[in-house]
Amino acid sequence: MIPKIIFSDFDGTLTKGTEFTPRFFDILSLCKSHSIPLIIVTGRSLSWAHFLITHFSALEYVIAEGGGVLVRRDKNGNPVDEPFIARKDIKNLEIATKGLLKKFSSISLSADSYGRLTDRAIELSDLLLDIDLLKNVKGFLKKEEINFSTSNVHLNFWSGDVSKYNAVKVFSEKYLPNISMDECIYFGDSLNDESMFRHFQNSVGVSSIKDILSKLEYKPQTILLGEENDGPDGVYNHLVTLLK
Repeated sequence: MIPKIIFSDFDGTLTKGTEFTPRFFDILSLCKSHSIPLIIVTGRSLSWAHFLITHFSALEYVIAEGGGVLVRRDKNGNPVDEPFIARKDIKNLEIATKGLLKKFSSISLSADSYGRLTDRAIELSDLLLDIDLLKNVKGFLKKEEINFSTSNVHLNFWSGDVSKYNAVKVFSEKYLPNISMDECIYFGDSLNDESMFRHFQNSVGVSSIKDILSKLEYKPQTILLGEENDGPDGVYNHLVTLLK
């Protein structure tokens, strides 16, 4: 199947770890040469989405903050934000965040949290140094009815019904009404990709997903194997095969 739209996670899928590599640009060129839009669906912040939209002309849309907000271009090429959650949820998040930082004075938000609108993030590497702290933070969030998930780099938390799939569904109904999701493909490698793996018929896990497979209830339809299919190399190789 040649996909009409390519949706993809960012960290660890389009990047090598957290690093850009030449393969990312190869993927952009490949999509452009076949006139297939690439839409990034990431846990990264709104400010990161602005960076991607303003620096890569091939990207028309970016869904950020784990599905909390869409960034698109207006007719003048300037970024426009469209949150997927209600204002009251954004306010609830602000209140819960203040409570979290007051209760756990040893933790701090990730640097990009100051560029976030619909969620917040804590560096996962910091929390993994103290498993008891991680458990206590998760317990606090549950008590406050704040949702959370982990990406390759962050513990993200938010208020309201946010997931990558919910965002893609709402986005597609508005901007891609004539394209079925069964005509699209999704690439990912992280726990916060699970909603996409659950609902997307054509879902692909790059080989680095092996580290979290046992934690997934819903796994991607296709799982790539081998170091040659790690991160963006796997995305590129799979697309080349599909687009022959």
